[in-house]
This record gives sequence, C-alpha cells and structure tokens, in this order.
Amino acid sequence: MARNPDNGLIWARAEPSIRKPRFSREMIAAAALEIADTEGFDAVSMRDVASALGAATMTLYNYVRTKDDLVALMHDAIMAEILVPAGELPAAWRDAVTLIAGRIRAALVRHPWAVGAMQEAQPGPNAIRALEQYLAAVGDSRLTRAQKFDLLTAVNAYVFGNVLITVGTRKRAESEAGDPDLVEQVFALTNTLLETGEFPHTAELLIQRTTPDDNAPPVRDDDQGVEEQFHRGLAALLDGLSARFAAGG
Repeated sequence: MARNPDNGLIWARAEPSIRKPRFSREMIAAAALEIADTEGFDAVSMRDVASALGAATMTLYNYVRTKDDLVALMHDAIMAEILVPAGELPAAWRDAVTLIAGRIRAALVRHPWAVGAMQEAQPGPNAIRALEQYLAAVGDSRLTRAQKFDLLTAVNAYVFGNVLITVGTRKRAESEAGDPDLVEQVFALTNTLLETGEFPHTAELLIQRTTPDDNAPPVRDDDQGVEEQFHRGLAALLDGLSARFAAGG
C-alpha cells in the first residue's frame, strides 16, 4: 500500500510551493508559542494560530496539516532557543556543559508548559543540532562514550527537575498572592505543628534560613536567587561526576 504523503514527519516534506508564501514555519511556530505562553498549551489550536496570523484556518492547512505538525514546529522553535550561537561555545567542557544546561533551563522556564506537553513531539533539525552541540562540548573531555551518555542523562535530569521545582514555586507564589488569608492559615498551622516538638529538623532548618551566616550565601527566593541556587547545584553535580569519571567509575 502506498504511503499517504499527508502522514509522517513534517520535516520530511518540503514547505508549500506557493509562489509567494505569506507565512514561514518559524512564523507559525512563534504564533503558537505566544498562545501557549499566555493561555496554556491546551489553548493552542489550528484556528487560534491562524487567527493570530490574520489568516483563515484553511489557509494554515497549506502550511501545517495536523496538530502534530504544529507541535513539532513549536518543539523545534524551543530547541532553537537552546542552541548556543556559533563561535560562543566555551572550549572547556565543564564551562560548555554549564552554558548549555543554563540555556535549556532558561528556555523551559520561559515556556513552563513545554516540559509536559513536548514529550511526544516529533524531533526536528534543531533537536539534532542541540545534540551535536552537546557532543561537541564534551568532544575534548577525554570521557568515554558511556561517560558522555551518563553526563548527558544526569545533567538533563537535574535541569528538568529544577525547572519543575521553579515552575511549581512560581505557581504557588501566584496563588498565595491571590489568597493572603490562606497564606496566614498555612503559617499558623506550620507554627502550631513546629511547637509540638515533633519536627526538630524542620524547625532547625527554618531557624537557619532566618539567621545570618557569614559562611553561607544569603537565602533568596526571587528569580535571581533561584537561578544562583541552580548553578550551585549544577556545579556540585559536575564536581561529583568529574571525580567519579577520574576514578574510573
């Protein structure tokens, strides 16, 4: 049976052979990302993207045939944000991995819905470019192939986990700002529980957060503080991996 040309990867199909196309794949992806960022991923539809572009829905189907195609374009646009510009990748592998990890985190924090929504997206050219860039970053590290894979896996797990925590913290902060009475109730309940003496470690931790310590970085809950904490954790992760690799682990 002949394969239906409407199915399969969008990247395997040429862009529309319209003499003067009104839209590019990049324009379509940008419009879809704007909708997802402001209204949520579930709000993205062919109709709404077409409306954002000032086009009829049927016109958009000349460029993107399915919702899967649209998601693939969105995924590739996010991967483009991750790529380090040409000539700016540090020569030292740790510096290069740190830069790439930071760019991945920044892109996912900008598009917090993407961690869950992009899991099944069709990989596109920029996904391959991102992998190639990572491999180039560790190309002169003297790590074995298995160690490079372990490094990629560990760093990605740390970055994605940090993004989930960051996004969750932001959502809680927004919720608390909208319901200060609930915040007061949470504080009151917490204090009541701590006063029972059943949670000594938690009480000690909270006391330490409010007590100055000249040997510790200041505790900050704003975006800059969260990002600094991310980089401290990433440095510790790379320290551990480096020591393990050096020991032949």
